[in-house]
Amino acid sequence: MQDTIAQLWSYVLGIWRHRWLVLIVAWVVCMAGWMWVWRLPEAYVATARVYVDSNSVLRPLLKGLTIQPNIDQRIAMMSRTLLSRPNLEKLMRMTDLDLDVNTEMEREEMVARLRKAISLSGDRANSSLYSISVMDSNRDTAKRLAQSLITVFIESSRTERRDGGSGAQDFLDDQIADYEKRLIAAEARLAEFKQSNVDMLPGSGGDYYSRLQASRAQLDEALLQLREAENRRRELERQLLGEEPVFLASGGGGSPMDARIQSLQLKLDTLRSRYTEKHPEVRQVQGLLDELEEERASQLAVAGPSAYGLSASPVYQGMRGMLAETEARVAELRVRVAEYESRVVELENKVNSIPEVEGQLKQLDRDYSVLVSQHQQLLQRRESAKLSEDVEQKTSEVTFRVIDPPFVPIKPNEPNKVLLNAGVLLLGIGGGTMVGLLLSILSPIVSDSRTLVNVTGLPLLGTVTLAQSAYERRKELYATLTYASLVVALFLVYAGLSLKQSSLIG
Repeated sequence: MQDTIAQLWSYVLGIWRHRWLVLIVAWVVCMAGWMWVWRLPEAYVATARVYVDSNSVLRPLLKGLTIQPNIDQRIAMMSRTLLSRPNLEKLMRMTDLDLDVNTEMEREEMVARLRKAISLSGDRANSSLYSISVMDSNRDTAKRLAQSLITVFIESSRTERRDGGSGAQDFLDDQIADYEKRLIAAEARLAEFKQSNVDMLPGSGGDYYSRLQASRAQLDEALLQLREAENRRRELERQLLGEEPVFLASGGGGSPMDARIQSLQLKLDTLRSRYTEKHPEVRQVQGLLDELEEERASQLAVAGPSAYGLSASPVYQGMRGMLAETEARVAELRVRVAEYESRVVELENKVNSIPEVEGQLKQLDRDYSVLVSQHQQLLQRRESAKLSEDVEQKTSEVTFRVIDPPFVPIKPNEPNKVLLNAGVLLLGIGGGTMVGLLLSILSPIVSDSRTLVNVTGLPLLGTVTLAQSAYERRKELYATLTYASLVVALFLVYAGLSLKQSSLIG
């Protein structure tokens, strides 16, 4: 610690040894700097503050119905593009600065000067508060520029909002027209495909595999019913052939042939009420009825009516009637089985073509559904955009309020020459001190006994104090007073310049 203090003290003594050079450098730097500050052109700074209120009452009310833009982001973008070339040229025309511009070079210089003179900054505590400052050598021009800049800021917001809404509306109209054309083309393709493949398209029964499975199930059920009916018929025939007609009729109640004919006639009437004359079941029952009538007629012609006396048993007649109904049922089921077999064969023959057609139909339906969905969404977006545009035209989502109108002080306030003079003074003192320190490092001297011991490495027996004469003491005192006077004079010059500049600014 003592070595560090000793080293610092040696530096201080070295600077003091070159104190006159330090003072000369400080005077030269300060006088040159103060002369430069004195000759700096003075300017007026017009300041204003604008509050941008984006909290509109309609925004929460129209949420979900209109397109909600990011107002804060849009305002931030406008603040960054406020100093663009078109806005600066517009500002020149509004303040009549373009009247002094005759060449393109002068216009470029004027634009560059305006961009340098205008400053727009936001408040850190409140992002909706903007500060505008304009610097110009003419007080009235600075004020006009600040006022015109506020006007440009507000108008650019409204213009951008109108241009953005109109562009979105035109884009949506073009997209909707394009989707309508694509919808018409898709509908035409779908209709043409259905017309050309009407016999292979899936109906209410489902797709190909569902229809094939249903037809096979119907065929299996019909075959089962046919086998049941055939077994029943064989059993009835066996019972009729093996039964002894022991029960004779007590009176003439008709023959079994008549009972069968009557049963078939009832069956035929029932089928005619459901089907036409050309239906296979109607034709089958009609054929059986004709055969029975012919057989009865031939038997009556050969044997006469007495041959049927033994067949008048009620049990026998009932069994003959059941046999006739079973035979009619067998004929009906055979026709149904044949129809189901033809359907299954037809579907199995189209095993390659029908699934392909169904796949193409699903693809067409899917494309058409996508187009319809996109078209509906675009229509909704267009309505939302139209409503948003109406809201922007009839109301204002952003309100601009001038908190502080443009204010320009009576006297110039830029640059701050008092602060610049202080900076020049510090620079002069610091520069002189650095020169003295550099010389002391380049040409060091031994200033105390500790340094002497460290440098020589020899033991120190004692020190001898310099004894000055009275003349030398007076001379050193005069030199010290002169040095102090020059230092005080330097500060007095700074104080005088600062007072002068303060009176000019204030």
